[in-house]
Amino acid sequence: MRPEQLPKHEGLLVLEQFLPYRLSVLSNTVSSRIAKFYGARFQLTIPEWRVMAVLGRFPGLTAAEVTERTAMDKVQVSRAVARLQKTCRIEQRAVEGDRRARHLFLTQEGQDVYEEIVPLARDYEQRIIANLNASERVQLNRLLDKLTAAAGTL
Repeated sequence: MRPEQLPKHEGLLVLEQFLPYRLSVLSNTVSSRIAKFYGARFQLTIPEWRVMAVLGRFPGLTAAEVTERTAMDKVQVSRAVARLQKTCRIEQRAVEGDRRARHLFLTQEGQDVYEEIVPLARDYEQRIIANLNASERVQLNRLLDKLTAAAGTL
């Protein structure tokens, strides 16, 4: 039975109808399916790939900026950065005027992995959204933008 077909229960939290839960399930399902592929092939976790993905687009961010752009917590980013450094996929460079802050960059090895995963990730995305027509895709993007903005103001 689809969530909108389930009976409403006043005063109860019906988890399968609760928007944050449904969004979380969708996000986890999509992320874990694609992570099975790149995890096995490239030995990457979801947080590690997210760090690499954001640095692939915005080289030179600090860990705090990565945290902000990925909406991950500081501990996840810190662990991902440490592991990516250990596996020689990212490197840190000092920030001029701030001894503690470091800019993060993909190494050549990290860039090579990034360039291999991006087309695979985009193909996976296309296969998912192929279930929507053009109008539904536009509407979905507009609705996600609205919900994201609304959630940020609460």
